[in-house]
Amino acid sequence: MRSLFIPNLKEGVMHLSQEETRHAVKSLRAKVGYTYALVDGKGGSAPGVITALDKRSCVMEVGEVTREPRPSFGLSMIVSPTKKTDRFEWFLEKATEIGIEKIYPAFTSRSEGTIEKFDRWNKVLIAAMKQSKRTWLPELQPAMGLGEVLAEFSGSPTTSKNFFVAHCMDALASDEKTHLFNAIIPGESSCIAIGPEGDFTSEEVNQMIQMGAQEISLGDQRLRTETAAIVAVTFFSARQV
Repeated sequence: MRSLFIPNLKEGVMHLSQEETRHAVKSLRAKVGYTYALVDGKGGSAPGVITALDKRSCVMEVGEVTREPRPSFGLSMIVSPTKKTDRFEWFLEKATEIGIEKIYPAFTSRSEGTIEKFDRWNKVLIAAMKQSKRTWLPELQPAMGLGEVLAEFSGSPTTSKNFFVAHCMDALASDEKTHLFNAIIPGESSCIAIGPEGDFTSEEVNQMIQMGAQEISLGDQRLRTETAAIVAVTFFSARQV
């Protein structure tokens, strides 16, 4: 069953947003009487039947709403937006499908992409949530400088225990970098930082190390930012099996 997004989902009569109505009409070829799975991005889901429809409005009769509890742990990622925003959007889409809790776009010293497209990026997350039949929408934070992002993390349990930074340099604080797959602790939240294609600077890595970050490797290959980020999400997901 195809999914539609309705914030503040509740039983009874509800109206889709204009944007979601356009999606239903143009992409799903919706008609009166069609049934869809409705999600609110906060764990809620319900069946919904279209009772009235035109190009600008869609009225739905919403059935009983069920609630999926928020996962007890999850993955947060600090990722430098790419110069070509479609590559970053590809990461957002695939990370949502695989499973991610929070995303912190961070501008670093070597970032080439410095333009935030919050609304567009959030739409990508919503579309991916619906496509993958998830009920929880990843939390997208406003893009900030790396220092501002790290300030938000300062003192959190995740940064002191399961905070990982991927970079292409030799290890700065130890003899070697641990492979991420082996570093992740199943059943616990983690935060992984992925830098721009020019990599983090040694100063940026050291700043994270001072916060408790562990230097990790994603393998022997040199990966693009968006590829490295997806590999990291995949490793985290695989360790939960």
